[in-house]
Amino acid sequence: MGGWLALLAARVLHESREAERLKGLVLIAPAVDFTEALIFARMSPASRAELTKKGMWLRASAHAQEPYPITRELIEEGRKHLLFGGVIRTHCPVHILQGMRDEDVPWRHATELVEHLPADPVSLTLVKDGDHRLSREEDLARLAAAISAMG
Repeated sequence: MGGWLALLAARVLHESREAERLKGLVLIAPAVDFTEALIFARMSPASRAELTKKGMWLRASAHAQEPYPITRELIEEGRKHLLFGGVIRTHCPVHILQGMRDEDVPWRHATELVEHLPADPVSLTLVKDGDHRLSREEDLARLAAAISAMG
């Protein structure tokens, strides 16, 4: 979700004529439009019915024992901020780090983001054995290098 928010923030900065404040973006497993593309589109008919009827669906989590509540309001609010419907502009360099073993954000989602950023300089680092968190020592070194390269 952080990557999606960063892209939305970049758009706001540009619209307010403050784009020069943004020197670059380093995005880790950016879940752009995740409410629609990674949640709603993948929900079973029974889960969609639960969301509609109860206003909430409890999604199992690989990161916690308790399920994660997905609310109808989250899905509806997400639809107001979708980016994959057209070209995305950041007006700065973008470096995406994406694990290929990420079960939350598939690596192909990151390649789709690259396709939507045709006017900005973009680097994509696919970590073949990386998961969603990219928190191993070698992953953190990649992150630090990506940040340093923006500088």
